[in-house]
Amino acid sequence: MTSPATAPEAVFDGGRNDVAQRLDGLTQAVEAGRGRIDDDVVAPAETLTNHASQRLTLSGEHTIVALAGATGSGKSSLFNSLTDLELAGVGVRRPTTSWALACSWGPDGAQGLLEWMGIPARHQISRMSMLDQSTEDTKLDGLVLVDLPDHDSTEVSHHLEMDRLIAYADLLVWVLDPQKYADAAIHDRYIRPMASYSDVTLVVLNQIDRIPFEERERTLSDVRRILADEGLPDVPVIGVSATRGDGVDELKRELAARIRAKSSAKARLASDIAAAAGAMARVGGSAEAPGITQDDRRALDEALVECAGLPQVVDGVEASTRRRAAAHTDWPVTRWLGRFGDDPMHDLRADADPAGASGSGVPRAGSVQRSGVDLAVRDLAERASEGLSRPWRDAVRDAARPAGTDVVDELDARIQATTADAAKPAAWWKIVQIVQIVAVVALVLALVWLVVQGIAALFSADLPDLASVGPLPVAAVVAIGALVGGLLVSVVARYAAGVSARRKAARVDAALRADIDTVAGERVVGPIEAELAAYDRYRAGILTALG
Repeated sequence: MTSPATAPEAVFDGGRNDVAQRLDGLTQAVEAGRGRIDDDVVAPAETLTNHASQRLTLSGEHTIVALAGATGSGKSSLFNSLTDLELAGVGVRRPTTSWALACSWGPDGAQGLLEWMGIPARHQISRMSMLDQSTEDTKLDGLVLVDLPDHDSTEVSHHLEMDRLIAYADLLVWVLDPQKYADAAIHDRYIRPMASYSDVTLVVLNQIDRIPFEERERTLSDVRRILADEGLPDVPVIGVSATRGDGVDELKRELAARIRAKSSAKARLASDIAAAAGAMARVGGSAEAPGITQDDRRALDEALVECAGLPQVVDGVEASTRRRAAAHTDWPVTRWLGRFGDDPMHDLRADADPAGASGSGVPRAGSVQRSGVDLAVRDLAERASEGLSRPWRDAVRDAARPAGTDVVDELDARIQATTADAAKPAAWWKIVQIVQIVAVVALVLALVWLVVQGIAALFSADLPDLASVGPLPVAAVVAIGALVGGLLVSVVARYAAGVSARRKAARVDAALRADIDTVAGERVVGPIEAELAAYDRYRAGILTALG
C-alpha cells in the first residue's frame, strides 16, 4: 500500500484553501488508521488522497464537466450543441458512445488534466483557436467537457471507463430523455448512490421538444420529485433540446456561472473527501478518547504491587535482615541456638529458587499473580478506550500487552535485582562479629585459666600469680567482663539491627514501588498512550476532513 501524499499547495483561489486543509486531515487520518482500521476501508481513502492531491496541483482555471447518460438520450448531440461543433458522432454513426471525447476551452493547462484523466490525445479537442460568438454570460472559458461512454452499453469496458472517469469529474451532468428519465438502471446504479454529491450534480432532460409544450413543466416537476425522493432535492433540472437549441443557453449560463465561481472542482473534492472520511468514521468512529487519568495510573500501580506480593516481600526483607544481623552479631551461644529456628525468607527462597542457589528471597510469579496482572492491565486498557470503536479498542488492548513482552517477568526481574542487592550484609556486622569473637575467646581463656588454677590448688602446684581485682582473681574478672560485655553488645546490636532492618525495608519498598511504576509506565501505560495519541491524530484528521 502506498503512502498517501500530503496535500500540496492548492491552486484554487490562489492559495491554500479549505479543501487542501481537509485533504491534509484525511491524509493524517489514513496514516494513523493504517494497520488498525480494516484495509478495505483505508485503501479507498488512501487512493482518494493521492487522487485529490494530484488534482490540487493541476490547473485551477479549468472545471471538468462530464456528460453521462444512456444510449439514445442525446448526450452526444448535447455535447455538439455545447461546443458548437460536430465533434461527437450521433445517430446511426454512433449508436453508443464507446469512448470518452473531451473538448477544452480557455487557458492553457487542460492538456495536463486530460493526460491525468487518461484520455488519449486523439480524443482531445481544444476550442482555443476557434471563433466564439457566445454572450458574456454563456462563455465557457475554463471548461473541460467530457462525453462519457453510455452507462447502458453492453460492453463491460464501457462501464468500466465511465465509472473510472466519473471519479475525475468536477461537475456531473446526467442527461435523461423523456422516455427513460425514471429508468432504474441509471438511478439505482449512479444517481441515488451519489446523493452526497448533489452540490456538483446537474440533471438535463434532453429532447424536451418531443414533449407537448403544456406537459413540459409537469414532466420537469416529476423529474425533480424523483430526485428529491433519492436525496437530491436541490439539484437543478434543466430542460433542453440539443437538436433545436431549446434551453441550451440556460445550461451554458449554469455551467459558466460555476466555472467563474471555480466552485465545482473544490466542491467535488470536498464531497469526495467527506465521503471517504465518513466511511472511515463509520468504522473507526470519532468519539473523544477518555485516556488514562492519574487515578487510573495509581490503580494500576497498586494492583501490580499486590500482584507482585510487595508487602510480603518487604516484610520478609525486614525479618530476614534482623535474623541475618543476629546471626552475625549475637552472642555466639544464642546464635548457635537460633540455628534451630525458621528463616522468615525460607519459603520465599524456596519459591524463587528450589535449589536455593539464588538466595534472593523473591517469590516467582504464580498463576494467581499472572492472572491478576492480566486483569489489571485489561481494566486499564478498557477504561482508557471506553467509547471508542471496536478497531481502536482492540488496538489499545493489543498495545497494553504487546507480543514478546511479559509484564510479570519484567516485574519479577526488577524485584529479584532489588532484593538481591538488599541481601548484602552491613559492614558493621563484621566489626561486631569480630568483637564478639574476641569476647568469647577471652571468656574461654579466662575460664580455662580458672580451671587450671583450681586443679593446681588440688595438687599444690605453683602457677604464676596474675594478681586479683579486689576479692576476685583477674581471670574471673576477665570472664565476667567478657560475658557481660558480649551480652551487652548483643543487645545493642539487636536494637541497631532492628533500626537498620526497618530502614532497609523502607528503602526496598520505595525502590520496588519505583520499579513497578517504571515497568507499568514502559510496558503498559506508554504503549497505551502512544496508541491513544495515534487515535487523537486520526480523530483530528477525520474531523478536519469532515469539515
